[in-house]
Amino acid sequence: MNHPCRLGFAGAMLFALAAFEQHGGVQAAGGPVEGNNDTYRVLAPFESGNLLLFPVVRGGKSAGGSPFITLDEGIKNGEVEVTEAGKVRGLVRPRGGPIYPNQGTRGDQVNTLVLVNNSKQPLLLLAGEIVTGGKQDRVIAKDRIVPAGGDPIDLSVFCIEPGRWTESSVTFGAAGKGPAHGFMVQPTVRQQAMVAKDQQRVWDSVRGSISQMSVAAAPPARPTQPNGIAAGEGIFSRPMNTTSYAKVMQDSSVSAKVDEAAAQGMQAREQVLTQLKQEHAVGVVVAVRGEIVWADLFADTELLSRYWTKLVRSYAAESLTAEVQHRTPTISDAQRFLDAPAGGTETSEGEVGVYRYRELKSGGTETFVLRSLLPTADYDVHTSKLKVRSEERPVKPVPLYR
Repeated sequence: MNHPCRLGFAGAMLFALAAFEQHGGVQAAGGPVEGNNDTYRVLAPFESGNLLLFPVVRGGKSAGGSPFITLDEGIKNGEVEVTEAGKVRGLVRPRGGPIYPNQGTRGDQVNTLVLVNNSKQPLLLLAGEIVTGGKQDRVIAKDRIVPAGGDPIDLSVFCIEPGRWTESSVTFGAAGKGPAHGFMVQPTVRQQAMVAKDQQRVWDSVRGSISQMSVAAAPPARPTQPNGIAAGEGIFSRPMNTTSYAKVMQDSSVSAKVDEAAAQGMQAREQVLTQLKQEHAVGVVVAVRGEIVWADLFADTELLSRYWTKLVRSYAAESLTAEVQHRTPTISDAQRFLDAPAGGTETSEGEVGVYRYRELKSGGTETFVLRSLLPTADYDVHTSKLKVRSEERPVKPVPLYR
């Protein structure tokens, strides 16, 4: 029998679903978060280049009927607006009073943006989502929920474009050229924003990722020309004079390489998501070059499907930059990663009646849980679980300027 990893995307999913039904949907011993009454089960993976994705199905009742609007949807329809902090003087205030003692003199800040949700739906923000424009491209620092039609909020962000502090636009837009090419930062950069919470580490990670993606996307070496210069020499097919993570991801050479790495995850997307919806699929465990590094779980399949393209392309970008090869993980390995206790040190923050965001540290993993406290949606909306890797990662230095 062929190994499910070699059957292709749709074939692997159908194989996994058949196996799940044959075993009667045996429940796992635990879940990604202690105290969660739901049970999760990892299905057979599908393979795309150096990427291995294990779908996760959920036992019990699914949340269903998500009331949330996403960042991309809100920006596209004009109901969500993101600006530099200095553009909304005197308006930014949390529940209960002013956020700054002297708002009149407040200016633009690297790690602060202002967001207004004018829609009639609560807005869901995920750590790792990118907004482009303003004086620098930024990445959302943490998961959160923004109430419908509320006051402007102070949005915590990190810069992912260290080489610019000049305004390219008054407001920010979503990253990516259309739904099929949306993206968020890859897990390595996401980890620095979520775990380290340090701007310099985010910058270092961005530089390292850009450097390695440039190597992966470089054209093959060509014969030397009569003038002694190799045809096509350089990191891109044309000069890439930028430190912007978003601009690099939108470069045609890099984008094509990411699409190639994500190909199996994007083929037959609707067919597979339809099949998985019947089994309450809510997320995925991610292995890059054989190392299990991440898991993203949602309240229901509908939310998973809305983030699918951005997530899969972010995982694919990671598969281009990681260098160390590990043995191929099994379903049991992925299940153990998901079931590993999420106890240990816990911190939390949030907004009364809106959301709670918990960070749980245990051994070599960290788990982040966003729970909605809204009356119409009182449940865990998104969970990220990641393997905390060494801060030091070998990076081949590549000049980014010509």
